[in-house]
Amino acid sequence: MNASEVLGFVARLRTSEFDDDAAAGIDLISALEDLKSAGSAHQATVTDAVANSIAAERKAKGRPKAEWRKGVASQIGLARRESPNKGGRLLGLARALVHEMPHTHARLRSGELNEWRATLIAKETACLTAEDRRSIDEQLCSDSATLKNLGDNAIERRARTLAAELDPASVARRKARAFEQRRASTRPHPDFMCEFKVMTSMDRGVSMWATLRRDADSLVGVGDERRTRDQIMADLAFERITGTAHAASGAAVSVNLVISDETLFGHDSKPAHLSGYGEIPASIARKLVADAAASPVRTELRKLYAEPLSGALTAMESKARSFPTALATLIDVRDRTCRTPWCDAPIRHRDHIRSHAHGGATSAHNGAGLCAACNYAKEADGWTSTPKRQEPRAIHVYDFETPTGHRYSSQAPPMPVARRYCSFVEHEFAEEYAAKLLATTHRAA
Repeated sequence: MNASEVLGFVARLRTSEFDDDAAAGIDLISALEDLKSAGSAHQATVTDAVANSIAAERKAKGRPKAEWRKGVASQIGLARRESPNKGGRLLGLARALVHEMPHTHARLRSGELNEWRATLIAKETACLTAEDRRSIDEQLCSDSATLKNLGDNAIERRARTLAAELDPASVARRKARAFEQRRASTRPHPDFMCEFKVMTSMDRGVSMWATLRRDADSLVGVGDERRTRDQIMADLAFERITGTAHAASGAAVSVNLVISDETLFGHDSKPAHLSGYGEIPASIARKLVADAAASPVRTELRKLYAEPLSGALTAMESKARSFPTALATLIDVRDRTCRTPWCDAPIRHRDHIRSHAHGGATSAHNGAGLCAACNYAKEADGWTSTPKRQEPRAIHVYDFETPTGHRYSSQAPPMPVARRYCSFVEHEFAEEYAAKLLATTHRAA
């Protein structure tokens, strides 16, 4: 089977119609689920074969072993329209299924498991030796009846229990390694909310939650307190992390809010962009600015110059003495997140699109914000990237090609600019300047 055959079947699906027979619809939904599982199993087979082919080619060229698989995960991620990080996990899953978990692979191919449940089994057995992993694979998946009708949590628990019984020392070592990955992160939620997460050990997590719960219980319903227990717990967490006296007051941190002058001064409703979250309504953006200006926390206004029709960032007022620092800030504001398609990771590196070693300039046009994984991937053999010739009023774009010859294009997001070519604010400044110039001329006469 090749790509053209699969795309031909996809074309048939796109043009197919369904009559309103509920029973036939349920059968079709089930059949499509089998198709998805079989497709995932075949993707795993092909993914492993591609990785082996690239590694064998580099080995034949005499490359160091450390470079045989460099950048392969990024290519898998791009092919599946996922981030390089997710591409790496999918590559690891493929290798596990093909080489160490043949029964799980078979259950996936038959439609009795989906890709996520196969991933759960692989994750819970990742700390084991290949031999022990094959043993659990056989116990769980050699007989299709073993996992029949079980949900995600039940399958995960069974795999975890078998791993703990087979090699408790490996599970203990895995726990110790997992603690090294503790971190804090944020995730945008609908209605302009944000989830703040702390990944830590189970005992610490339960202890933090229990402490907040205990202290919130002591405040619920006391006096004029009208907040719910959950609201109080969220406010207490904010107060204790930021050190503010009240959850309503601001914390001294750097937050980039990109807003057009028209929106800022209330003459337009164009949304603003809040770094780390995304687009927010004009009214909320203005309130954030007003609250920041009214608070004792230092607030800075930095002017960005964007092309008013396309929203392309053309320049930025610099408050820094060092040009590289100001240029890095401009790239961060322009690109927002890693410029690799389907990668939403934060920018960690400001990369030369055309490498500095090959004459690439240190400029905004030849610069792109990338996460660390994407920047390291493009250093592997066969990756090339070229900034497109910058047309007037055009959004920044660059193209790159992977070692397999597949081409992709990366386009920066537009800036939030006023809807009109000449904004109300610019018009007011122009009239004020003209009036001063006329007054000066009259005095001179």
